[in-house]
Amino acid sequence: MDKRRQEIDAKRAKLAELRKARADRQRADAERRASDVPAGSSSIINRRDVDELVNALVGGRSGVDSGDLTPSSSVPGTPAFGHTVNLPPYVGLSMSGSGRVSRQSDVQDRASVGQSTMVGSSNSATDHVIERTMVARSFPDLIDIEQELFELPHKERVIYNKEVQTNSVETGPSPDYEAELRLRIARERDVEIERIARDKELEEISVKLDQEIEQEIRDLTEEERASIIAAPEFLEFVENSSKIVQRALNDGYDYIRDYTLNAESGGDDSEGKRVKRVCEFWDERYGKNRSITDIDWSPKYPELSVASYNKNPAALNEPDGIVAVWNLHLLERPEFVFHSQSDVLSVTFSPFHANLIFGGTYSGQILLWDTRSKHLPVLKTPLSAAGHTHPVYAMQMVGTQNAHNLITSSTDGTVCSWLVDMLAQPQETLELVHAGHNKTGEVATTTLDFPDNETTAFWVGTEEGNVYQANRYDRAGAKAGLNQYDVYRGHAGPVMGLHFHPLVGPVDFSDLFLTSSVDWTVKLWRARSLSKPSTQPHAVAPLYSFDEADDYVYDVKWHPAHPASFGAVDGSGRFDLWNLNADTEVPVASTVVGTGRALNKLQWDRKDGRRAALGGSDGRLYIYDIGDMALPRESEWTDMQKTVAALAGSAQANGAADTDPARIVAGR
Repeated sequence: MDKRRQEIDAKRAKLAELRKARADRQRADAERRASDVPAGSSSIINRRDVDELVNALVGGRSGVDSGDLTPSSSVPGTPAFGHTVNLPPYVGLSMSGSGRVSRQSDVQDRASVGQSTMVGSSNSATDHVIERTMVARSFPDLIDIEQELFELPHKERVIYNKEVQTNSVETGPSPDYEAELRLRIARERDVEIERIARDKELEEISVKLDQEIEQEIRDLTEEERASIIAAPEFLEFVENSSKIVQRALNDGYDYIRDYTLNAESGGDDSEGKRVKRVCEFWDERYGKNRSITDIDWSPKYPELSVASYNKNPAALNEPDGIVAVWNLHLLERPEFVFHSQSDVLSVTFSPFHANLIFGGTYSGQILLWDTRSKHLPVLKTPLSAAGHTHPVYAMQMVGTQNAHNLITSSTDGTVCSWLVDMLAQPQETLELVHAGHNKTGEVATTTLDFPDNETTAFWVGTEEGNVYQANRYDRAGAKAGLNQYDVYRGHAGPVMGLHFHPLVGPVDFSDLFLTSSVDWTVKLWRARSLSKPSTQPHAVAPLYSFDEADDYVYDVKWHPAHPASFGAVDGSGRFDLWNLNADTEVPVASTVVGTGRALNKLQWDRKDGRRAALGGSDGRLYIYDIGDMALPRESEWTDMQKTVAALAGSAQANGAADTDPARIVAGR
C-alpha cells in the first residue's frame, strides 16, 4: 500500500508541475504581447498627438480665423502652417511677440498685395514660438498712432516625453521595414502554433494522469481482491513481513526496566537451581495428531531448532512427514516447514552447511531440504536396494569441513555412508550381521553414535537390548562390520538412546557412554579399547544403572559443558537432570513437562548447554532453561574422576571383573 500511495503522489506532483508550467508560459506570452508593440503604431500615435497639440495652439489665438493649413518643410518633423487674414484697408499692423500694434505711414509706397503670413517654428523639443507678420498694401495716408489694442496670451510651453517625441516623419514605409514586419509576424505565428500544440499535449497528459490516478484509487472488486490475495508474490510478502513483526512482538526483553531498583539485592539463591520453561512451540495446523520423533539445534544460529514429525492419521490430504524449524523469537508458527511423503523419524542440521537439513524416513529414504528453497526436498535417495529399505531411526554427520559424510542406519542392520551432494547411491554400505542370532543374522539397529574425534568406529543400540561396536573400514586387529565378540549386555528391552561423553575440559571421558531403554533404566558404560579387541565372545556389563524412572526412558544425553551432568526423558513426561558429582541415586532436578504426555527426544543446545529442547508425543516442542546448573566449576572434572573410580570400585566389590584389568565394569 505504501508503494502504491507513493506512485499516486508522484503522479499528482507531476500533474501539478505540468499545470504550473503551462500557466507560467501563458502568463509570459501575455506579458510579451503587451510589451512588444509594432514600430509603426508608435509613430502614428505620436503624429496624432502632435496634430492635436498644433490645432490647440493655433485655434486658441483670439482674432484669428482658421484657414488652409499647408505643411512646411522649414523644420523637419514639425508641421508649419500659413494663414491669410483680411484686414481693413486703412490699418497697417505690425505684430510682434509683445502684443502691440504699430501704425506706419511709410507703408503707403508699398505696392503689394495685403497679406498676412503666420510662420510656426520649433527651436527645441520643449519650446514652441509662433511669429506672425502682417503686411498691407495700397493703403491711404496713415497716421502713426501707438495704441495697445490687446494683449496676447502667454506662450504655451509644451513639454514632450518619450511617448510623444518622435523621429523625423518619413513619407512611407521602407522595404526593409516591411520585410522585417513580415518576418516578425511569421515568427510570432510559428511561436503561437507551437504554444497551442504544447498546450494541447500538456492537456492530454493531464487528462491521462487524472484517469490513471482515478483508476488506482478506485475501490477494488471482489474478483480483483481475490486475485491479489491468491497471488504468490502477495503471499510471500505477507509470510516474510508477518514473521518480522512476530519476532519483534515475541522479544521478551523488558524495554522499561529500571536498573536502579533492587540494585542491592542479590536475588534468589535458588533461582539458578531450578529448571524453568522458556517457551513451547506448537502449531495446530502442523502438530495436531502428530508426535515429535527427533530434535536438533542449528550449529550456526543458536535460536533455531528443528523437529521431525510422524504421520497424522486424521489428515489424508496432508503430507505424511513434517519437518519444522522453530525460532525462539517466533513462537506462534515455525520459521520453515518441509514436507515428506513418509514419516520423518530422524533429523539433523548439517554442521558444515547452515542451510541444509537431513531427514531419515520410515520408507528408508534420506531427504535433503534447503532453507533457501520451498517445502519439498531438493535431493532424496531412490527407493532401491542400493540404500535403505527399512525405517531410518538414526543418522549422524562425521568428518571435517572439507571431508565429511552422513552416516545412517536402518532397522535391517544396514549402515550407509552418503556424500551430501550425491544421494543417488551411497558411497559405502555396511551390513551388520551377528552369527549368534537364532532366526536371522541381521542386527536391527535403533540408535547409533560415534565418539568424539572418531569417524571409523561407532556403537549401535538394537531392538534386542544389546549394544554392539562396529567399524566402517578394516583396521588393525579388526575387520569392517560388526564386532562379533564384544557384546554390551545389560538392558532387558530395546535401546532407545545412546550417547557418548563429549570431549570437553581437561580430562578425557570420551570412552563413557549412556544408554536408555524401555526397561525404565539408564545405564552408564565404558567402551572397550579399540586397540585390544576381544578374540573370544565376551559380555561387557555397565558401570552403573540409574533406576529412578517410572516409565520407558526414551532418550538420554550428556551435557555438552558439564562433565558430570546428563538429562533423560521418559514416557510419563518427566525431564530428569542428573549430576553424578552431586548424587548418583536421584536427579538434582526433575520436572513434569506439559500435559504429562510422553517425551520422545532430548537435545541440548550447541552454544553452552543452558537450554534443553524436549519433544513430546503430543507434537509440542518444549524449551527449558537449567540456569546455573549448566556452569561447571573447575573441580568438576577431578570430582568426576573420583565418581567414576568409586563406581568402578563398587562394581569390583560385587565380584564382576572385566578380562581387561585396566577396565572394571559392574553389572546389576
